[in-house]
Amino acid sequence: MKTFYATTPIYYVNDLPHIGHIYTTVVTDVVTRFRRLSGEPTRFLTGTDEHGQNIEKAAAAQGIPPLALADRVVERYHQLYRTFEIRNDDFIRTTEARHRRGVEALIARIAAAGDFYTAKHEGWYCSSCEAFYTEKELDPEKRCPVHATATAWESEENVFFRLSKYAGPLLEHYERHPEFVRPESRLAEVASFVRGGLNDLSVSRSKVRWGIPFPGHPGHVVYVWLDALANYITALGFGSPEDRFYREFWDHPEAERVHFIGKDILRFHAVYWPAFLLSAGLPLPTTVWAHGWWLRDAKKVSKSVGNVVRPDALVAEFGPDAFRYFLMREMAFGQDASFSDEAFLTRYNADLANDLGNTVSRVAALCRQSFGGTPREVCTDNEIVGAFGDAEAEWRAAMTACQFARALEAVWRLLTAVNGYVVAKEPWKIRKQEGADSARLHRVLSASAEGVRLAAVMLSPFVPFTSRRIFETFGMMAADPTASDLAWGRLPVSAPMPELPALFPRADAAAYFQKETAMTESAASPAPAAPEDDRIAIEDFQRVRLRTAKVLVAERVPKSNKLMRLEVDLGGERRQIVAGIAAQYAPEQLVGRNVVVVANLKPAKLMGVESNGMVLAASVGEAGAPVLLDVPADVPPGSKVK
Repeated sequence: MKTFYATTPIYYVNDLPHIGHIYTTVVTDVVTRFRRLSGEPTRFLTGTDEHGQNIEKAAAAQGIPPLALADRVVERYHQLYRTFEIRNDDFIRTTEARHRRGVEALIARIAAAGDFYTAKHEGWYCSSCEAFYTEKELDPEKRCPVHATATAWESEENVFFRLSKYAGPLLEHYERHPEFVRPESRLAEVASFVRGGLNDLSVSRSKVRWGIPFPGHPGHVVYVWLDALANYITALGFGSPEDRFYREFWDHPEAERVHFIGKDILRFHAVYWPAFLLSAGLPLPTTVWAHGWWLRDAKKVSKSVGNVVRPDALVAEFGPDAFRYFLMREMAFGQDASFSDEAFLTRYNADLANDLGNTVSRVAALCRQSFGGTPREVCTDNEIVGAFGDAEAEWRAAMTACQFARALEAVWRLLTAVNGYVVAKEPWKIRKQEGADSARLHRVLSASAEGVRLAAVMLSPFVPFTSRRIFETFGMMAADPTASDLAWGRLPVSAPMPELPALFPRADAAAYFQKETAMTESAASPAPAAPEDDRIAIEDFQRVRLRTAKVLVAERVPKSNKLMRLEVDLGGERRQIVAGIAAQYAPEQLVGRNVVVVANLKPAKLMGVESNGMVLAASVGEAGAPVLLDVPADVPPGSKVK
């Protein structure tokens, strides 16, 4: 049987986790949730790298033992994973006994192949990477190409691995298995590096004490990368009699073995690691997927660089699902992407609050208002069936190819199809004309609700909590879906539907940034104020939600010459609005008319009557007489104006 094994890198514990760790872990979580949803036996590994020089230094700086530092940071990872609903099957620590046994077993196999020898090692060393670089890889000032920090010339007696012996076998493997490194551009980069010639690799350190003792070489510890890379098999039981998971998920002819990593550690995973495995006579990974960097100020987000993004405030304010969605939608997998709070809030309001949240609340409200629950039958003959079929095929292909943004676009097209279907069928009119018992009404809302349910199933790898909330909204168990839930017709019939809070309440971006500025600004005197400028940014305009609406009721407000009370249809939502147009328009002129309203104004009372929105009108002449904006009659209520 085919199995799927996915891993993150094991994260260094010399500092706390940041957006780079969150991203790689969420990617792996999304992929493994999708594979489980597809019915495949799946295993997901993550963990921490706890040995090496940097851990020694960080612990010494804090006056604590290295293991105490590791324990503290590991707990933060577990907290982070609980927050983001990471469903890993295992968590490996390189300080565990099972890992040490596996590393020793791997070293024994490499030693048996005759691929170790002892020699003096000299070179330019980056302590942040814990790696040596050649002069051609450094700039004229001998700075690390990843961290832009100074390297140091180091010399010591080490155990070496005969990496040069495996240049030919590696190039042959790349040729026979082009899927080994993805994306394709990274494979070309790796192959070019190997063709340029491989130097033998130092795999022990004699100046470091915090690590696994190197078997047969007293005073040496295992080089952190040989130690760390082995975790992918030691966590499965390699080197132990209890190796069932190793046999099932690694040493199996139908096992798919995928490493998800950042591009800065590609050489270690696509050159060193497969060379170790070739030497040991063990299977190689199926694919090493190298994603891009999250950038801030045009630089890679990195603890060493000092520009880390720890999005605690955004997660606390808007929830972990919103952040998971942003990470997966904003970065084209394999390429770099820039992080900013502004980009997050734009996606939050446009995609989650408007598109997803409004679609769910609209269809749910129509069902509750019409039947008090879900429709009484499953409708299988409608336009949404075809829209779902197209969306699912594209979603499945994109997910398999790790094209996450494209997979989400496919789900959004299904949501758009549901919205268009509701607008075209006008179920509110059917209910008014034929009553709530109308078979046609049940079929229309059944198709709409089923489309929303299936969108929630396809979204579940990305936003698991939100998907469960949608299921609950439509009278289902708030549980993660299984493969059978991707079939049309699983919506329960005549099920009670609770009225739950909005999935993603619209964010007030200006208020958020004002609060963040107040929390972080220094005590220094403020800079002189800039000249006043009444122009607004696009983000300010995007906060205003303009919608078309049809006037259903119009009547003058008692004791007022200017105010008119309107009831309007906002696409399935009935809204009361008070407008200052009574001096220009009679009530009978307004009923049935299409207007434009600001739909996200806070409620206000005018002459004791609550108004939930504002009708747009031009102001004409010196007196400013209001003239309503005309909207063609064939534009459906609730349509966006932008």
